[in-house]
Amino acid sequence: MSARLSREFLLAYIEDKELPARSGEPLAAAAEKIIRYGAFVGSVIERHGSLNRTMLYARERIEHCERAAVPVANGTVILADTLSESKGRFTREWHAPRGGLWGSLIYVSTLLPRYRMLVPLAVGVACCEAVREFGARDAMIRWINDVLIDGYKVGGFLAESFTGHFSGEEYCLLGFGINVNNGVFPEELAATATSLTEHLGRRVAVDEFACCFLAKLWWNLGLLYYQEEVELQVDAGKSYAGTHPLISRWLELSDTLGREIIFGVDVVTSPQYRATAAGITSNGGLRLILEDGSDIVEYSGEIRYLDEYA
Repeated sequence: MSARLSREFLLAYIEDKELPARSGEPLAAAAEKIIRYGAFVGSVIERHGSLNRTMLYARERIEHCERAAVPVANGTVILADTLSESKGRFTREWHAPRGGLWGSLIYVSTLLPRYRMLVPLAVGVACCEAVREFGARDAMIRWINDVLIDGYKVGGFLAESFTGHFSGEEYCLLGFGINVNNGVFPEELAATATSLTEHLGRRVAVDEFACCFLAKLWWNLGLLYYQEEVELQVDAGKSYAGTHPLISRWLELSDTLGREIIFGVDVVTSPQYRATAAGITSNGGLRLILEDGSDIVEYSGEIRYLDEYA
């Protein structure tokens, strides 16, 4: 990670590339407002040569600030060139050598609960958009937010929420691991993982990719706040009739609906049942049709596609 990546560099990227790129979207008239809403992302950008875990570092930073009665900078991004003790869901080891994008975002959650539930979708959309912008046009999202290229995982994310011991603030840590230039994987991951450079056949400037990803995250989190405002302005007693624009975008980028899947809270070690993915609810839940015809909704857990499951 070069010293080029900074708040100033990110702002320039937003003004030069991200905002103009959104000018052709249905939300073009609201683009500047959405950008303002997402402006907390990257308020501070820290770069480290090596950390054990960025999520752990973020928690320690928050606890230190709370004890000192010093506010935590909302939107702080913590990046590391390598991680020595990186973990994913259920403390699964995450291979994090030099060449990938490894980090966390400290987010002070101020969204209402029903909009807060869409934050994981926003992270997956941001990564998929960035990966596509760098050339992997066939990148897709698997619910909730795994990003795949040709069925191989290129990015994974972890959201952890907790309440500050002293402030009572509701924090959300968004951890991200994206395989950019790292193309050699341990034996246990070789059959399921890929990297952007492996797919493209060329190396990618990690700092430029990081800037693109953060810009996409800036937009998609800003979109959550913008849409919250829109829906709260609907006349009292009426429900917002449209589809949330973030869900619409997630559906455009996902290959999950219509697939036969295996579901589990921890699907790797404890698969629970088979089902067909039938839809996404307004708050990001996955609607599933079970083999007996039952219709249920899952809001957490993970899936694997049946035709790929081993």
